[in-house]
Amino acid sequence: MIRNTRLSLFLFVSLLLALGASVATAGVEQQSVTPLRRVNVPFWSGTDTPPESRRAVFWFGEVTPTSNYADGRIVYNDRALFVTFHIFDRDLWFANPPGPDELTRWDAVSLYLDLAGNSGSQPGSSSYRFVAQLHNQQEDALYQSAAQGNGVGWTARALPFTTDTFWRGEGLNDGSADRGWVAVFEIPFSSLGLSGRPAYDTRWGLAVALHDRDDQAGTARPVQRWPETSNELAPSTWGELRFGLPGFSPPLVTNRTVTTIRHGQNGAVVEDAHVGGHANCGQPAGPVFFPSWGSLNYAGYEQINIQNQWDAADWPCFSRYYITFPLDALPPGKTIQQAILTLNQFGNASPAQAVPSFIHVLTVGEDWDETTINWNNAPLAAENVTATVVNPIPGGHSPWPGTPRQWIVSKAVADAYAAGQPLRLVLYSSDGAYHSGKYFHSSDADVAGRPVLRITWGDRSNLELDNHMLVPFVLGGSVFIAWPARRRLALWRSSSPER
Repeated sequence: MIRNTRLSLFLFVSLLLALGASVATAGVEQQSVTPLRRVNVPFWSGTDTPPESRRAVFWFGEVTPTSNYADGRIVYNDRALFVTFHIFDRDLWFANPPGPDELTRWDAVSLYLDLAGNSGSQPGSSSYRFVAQLHNQQEDALYQSAAQGNGVGWTARALPFTTDTFWRGEGLNDGSADRGWVAVFEIPFSSLGLSGRPAYDTRWGLAVALHDRDDQAGTARPVQRWPETSNELAPSTWGELRFGLPGFSPPLVTNRTVTTIRHGQNGAVVEDAHVGGHANCGQPAGPVFFPSWGSLNYAGYEQINIQNQWDAADWPCFSRYYITFPLDALPPGKTIQQAILTLNQFGNASPAQAVPSFIHVLTVGEDWDETTINWNNAPLAAENVTATVVNPIPGGHSPWPGTPRQWIVSKAVADAYAAGQPLRLVLYSSDGAYHSGKYFHSSDADVAGRPVLRITWGDRSNLELDNHMLVPFVLGGSVFIAWPARRRLALWRSSSPER
């Protein structure tokens, strides 16, 4: 009988790697160094165009009179990758018609993909660039282009893909006050030389450049980028696109303990803040919004809003929520088994018209200050880790302390704890409907209404494996290991994209 746990785990991991499987041990995913920015892309099993609300969401840029901002939404199905950008832009300009090299000299989006991952100092044959320029009911094909890396730069290619754009404002190419526009990409996997959708956990390089023009003369405006330090000619500076949402296999632990973290209890300081439009669509910055909306701060507010929607004109109502939980109450050297975030919802926008929201939890890698954080300076997300449906409150209001809404954030807590960092999170929705705001109590509310993080942890369970050949096999996209003599099964799950 093998009683050496480390040796057993080594044999176990070696066998799985031989099979080419992704393995999670002790609930922490084994992988290379996490990139600065990552988008975990959900799979949509339907054959129709995936709904906007079930897409992953990421963002970048700033809201000022001369700088633009974009929300990105992304999803895939068996056939294609779907990427949409909602862009906040005060002055909308496009070429009519554009020259072959003019697409990025006007309002446009460049989307970069590298099938080999975010590595390499130059774009190679696995690197692709897709561009869509804003236009007004002209033929889409005139306002898009595709290119492939050639080892030093980009070579134009006639790759089949589709784009669409639409806008909101007073008028194009006239200097009147506008609100923004939307760019839609649909990129078939066949156009990238693939026979079908990529396998779960496939990782590509991903970068985005948002181009801006605010007058006929073409006055230079800053290009906004995701990741913020990316270079189109260096895939190693790009972020990462990962197919499928991250999985987490709760490990076996002994001496199970539950630690509850809430602001003001047991000395915990749980800082939180929301940025954007609050629940009044940023009225202090209206009616123009661009000069000051992006710098609004709501330090000390007891009530927060999480809101997004598909209409680019309504971005002054959008709102995100940041929260940081200290993890120093957890003893060192323990194993995280489960973690649940609970927010107390007390209401929602326009009760008679409210619909369910799909609210995402994303991790954050940088510190921030509640007294100074705003839409423009808030840190970007590191990666999205989970999402859940939040329903409207019947009648529009829930009695104190509100209706609890929960997200399982075990992986995020395990990763932060292993890194010796606090748990930094941001919540945002990918909703499409109007009146999508959902209202919650913050850490500044009375104790019973404050956000709560409950972490179940313990000592890693000792594994006793029989001295027989371990038998790995795959079933339904998951990897199983059988111990024949004891007739037991242990599951280390590599989640399929349908999960």
